[in-house]
Amino acid sequence: MIVAFTRTGPAAAAHPQAAARDVASDESLISRIASGEQVAMRLLFARHRMPLYRWLLRIVRDESLAEDLLSEVFLDVWRHADKFAGGSSVSTWLLAIARYKALSARRRRSHADLDLDDKVAETVADPADDPEVVLLKRSRGELVRRSVASLSPEHGEVIDLVYYHGKSVKEVAAIVGAAEATVKTRMFYARKKLGELINAA
Repeated sequence: MIVAFTRTGPAAAAHPQAAARDVASDESLISRIASGEQVAMRLLFARHRMPLYRWLLRIVRDESLAEDLLSEVFLDVWRHADKFAGGSSVSTWLLAIARYKALSARRRRSHADLDLDDKVAETVADPADDPEVVLLKRSRGELVRRSVASLSPEHGEVIDLVYYHGKSVKEVAAIVGAAEATVKTRMFYARKKLGELINAA
């Protein structure tokens, strides 16, 4: 279950200072969280929950597990905000925490084939689909998404972080715990494989 860090009550909406804090930087929110400020925690959660959830879901391929892990990530942030050293952006730090938790959870799972449900679902034809809908489903965006999903985990996460999260090679290296040269090599082979998959479709 996702921890709901949401602001409630008329007082929260009535204070102009609270509205001004909505535009606070991630770094200032982390500093305020380290001081125990719940409003800052709610703001950080609202700002980053969807990108982190999608990142977790891409790794574990299980909606319920991704939600649980998202709660764990923000619980860690609440407990350890004072440990944030500022050596990277807050979003990079959050993605690294989420990746660690997702990979740990994936290792704990009893079955090895996490893609089985997706592959089975893709083979089932929807009788409600008319030819126009079928064409839309084969759009380039869908083709790219499926191609990224078929990459190896190492190549897929690099593509995901660069193109969907807008991270630099340096930030990706920090998140995945690899050298920048390794990230660049993975990017090269991932792009090459993506090109082959898209051209073959």
